[in-house]
Amino acid sequence: MKYMSCVLLSLAALGAPAGAQTCQPSAVTPYLNLNGTNSWAVKASASLNTGSTVVLGPQPVSGSWSWSGCGASGSSREQTLKLTASCTATATYTNSCGARTVQAYTFTVWPALAANAGKYIMVDQFGYLPTMKKVAVLRWPRVGYDSSEFYWPGRLQVVNSATGAVVYDWWPQEWKNRQIDESSGDQAWTFDFSQVTTPGTYEIVDVDRNQRSARFEIGDNVYRNVLVQAVRTFFYQRAGQAKNAAQAGVGWADGASHLKPGQDTQARRFLDKNNAATARDLRGGWYDAGDLNKYTSWAAGYVDDLLDAYVQNPTVWTDDFNLPESYNGIPDLLDEAKWGMDWLVRMQNADGSLLSIVGLAGASPPSAATDPSYYGDASTSATLAAAAAFAHGAKVFGSLNSTAMKTYAADLQARAIRAWNWASANPGVVFYNNDASRGTAGLGAGQQETDDAGRARMKLYAAIQLYAATGDAAYRNHVDANYTSEPMFAQWYVSAYNAGSARALLYYASLSGATASVAGNIRTRFLDMWGRSDYGGWGAVDSQKDPYRAYIEGYPWGSNSTKANAGTLFAEESYYGISRHSADEVAAAAAGYLHYLHGVNPFGKVYLTNMTSFGAERSVNQIFHSWFADGSALWDSAETSTYGPAPGILVGGPNHGQWDWDSRCPGISPKCGSSRPAPPYGQPPQKSYLDFNDGWPLQSWPISENSNGYQSAYIRLLARFVK
Repeated sequence: MKYMSCVLLSLAALGAPAGAQTCQPSAVTPYLNLNGTNSWAVKASASLNTGSTVVLGPQPVSGSWSWSGCGASGSSREQTLKLTASCTATATYTNSCGARTVQAYTFTVWPALAANAGKYIMVDQFGYLPTMKKVAVLRWPRVGYDSSEFYWPGRLQVVNSATGAVVYDWWPQEWKNRQIDESSGDQAWTFDFSQVTTPGTYEIVDVDRNQRSARFEIGDNVYRNVLVQAVRTFFYQRAGQAKNAAQAGVGWADGASHLKPGQDTQARRFLDKNNAATARDLRGGWYDAGDLNKYTSWAAGYVDDLLDAYVQNPTVWTDDFNLPESYNGIPDLLDEAKWGMDWLVRMQNADGSLLSIVGLAGASPPSAATDPSYYGDASTSATLAAAAAFAHGAKVFGSLNSTAMKTYAADLQARAIRAWNWASANPGVVFYNNDASRGTAGLGAGQQETDDAGRARMKLYAAIQLYAATGDAAYRNHVDANYTSEPMFAQWYVSAYNAGSARALLYYASLSGATASVAGNIRTRFLDMWGRSDYGGWGAVDSQKDPYRAYIEGYPWGSNSTKANAGTLFAEESYYGISRHSADEVAAAAAGYLHYLHGVNPFGKVYLTNMTSFGAERSVNQIFHSWFADGSALWDSAETSTYGPAPGILVGGPNHGQWDWDSRCPGISPKCGSSRPAPPYGQPPQKSYLDFNDGWPLQSWPISENSNGYQSAYIRLLARFVK
């Protein structure tokens, strides 16, 4: 009977419908990731610059894979490809029952730019929003290292890069009757192609002169991937954070730094190094810049900037920036701000004061550092800066729909009040790091301490944030009694160099409980000063003072952050609804500074590192940084080393009058060469830049070093133009 049952069952199976006998193919979802650093996108095609890197990671995860095309091969589900020509990569997926599914990835790879492309016709290499004012700048270099070159533009065409179709043509307009601009040494023309609004990839071509711009895109969200990379640079700057390949990209994976014995979890007081009882757990936080030190006052300012960027553009910030905290229900920008805030919490003493600095050893990669970490004593300036950040964080994190974040916010508010009370009782406690006369030589690099006026300003900012968070009239009274000490009142002056002061006062003026007369005075004074014809705001825009449409007064250390801060001052007018100009005028003025950083400058250089995979044909290749150091086979240059620096880092930019080689050159070292490199030396201000990362004796750091402050200023501006 058992045998007969088996036979009958077998016959029944043979007689089943054909579909029931067939192994069915599985659905495949195509995912790809630019450079291994973005969040994964469900896409099966992309248009990219030659040399771009993409990571393919189709799903499902189980089953087997085989690949062909575009350099893909083998059986690994994830494939990392560096693309140099248009191609199709084909994945064949075999499921557990043997059925196969084919998934194709199609890539359009733009050819490498001609040598002269982008040399004389400057555009934003990432692109333009469809309704944005679009102005290319054309240049004939008359003064500086390139003054022997010649370009006189003819009639220009906007050409669709994919089809070759001419979509607009017209003549460029002379800038200021053929004047030579002192800041750049260039004679300039502008070419307004705002009429072109159809999404696509384009170039501006001067057919008669055989010149063209870099490529650029027009689209609804051309800066989205740029913003993601700009924010992710803080992730690369995290101390004590493991950076695995899935999140950092294979080129910038590294172990958690500064967690060895005697380092951040056991940091000792610098002025009492041999006393084990001084050990503190001060892990976390960010490397401040190219050095790997952590400074309380500056870190608090970066936290404030990131929180502001969130508050002023809340819909921009998603939870998919490929950070360790991604997909936790909190916008990733706030996760990054919290990383910095958590370190500030560890720096606070029981009495409310905050330690001023933690000095970290440098290494490439950072996880290789072995020397101990030391901290500096508490100071009034560090405590006031943190009080402002704690209060700001209390308001922002408390607004989230999260019980855990509301608890966190309550703790931050209590910390802010304790910090304020300690600083009020101890108004002049200072700590000067890296100062031989005070016994602190070797602790940190930059000097974080400020003067009496600086502490007064920091206390005013803390009062503004504490009033916003608590509504306590005592903080409002402090603001009302002291706001006229700020530059726009005391010196009748507003510029990109005191943008933080102006922004803080405008924020206070926006608060519902602010004293009405004070709020009115702030708004009026700002608009009067920023609108003056002889100042660097609307007066510079109206008079077309800078042919590159991004005027600042001089090019000192960190000029790129000054550019970003100038742009945000225009944007503040729209955000607070107080402008005397139209929304389009404000947007165009602010965007001019963004376009400068994206390539509308005398070098045609995107001042962000390693952005080929994200749309920039000519971006920064080298940066002064302990990790991405000169001579590193892996990270020195995006052009010549295996990986180059991590993407999206804003460098300091042109530095006129503050850069020089070691005063003992050329005799002190063969590294000097026979003469100073020019550029950056002896150039007009906007040309005082070189894409280099040499240490001593050429000392590139005043030009090519990064700073989290530069980065946060850029993020604030960029976020205005992202959906």
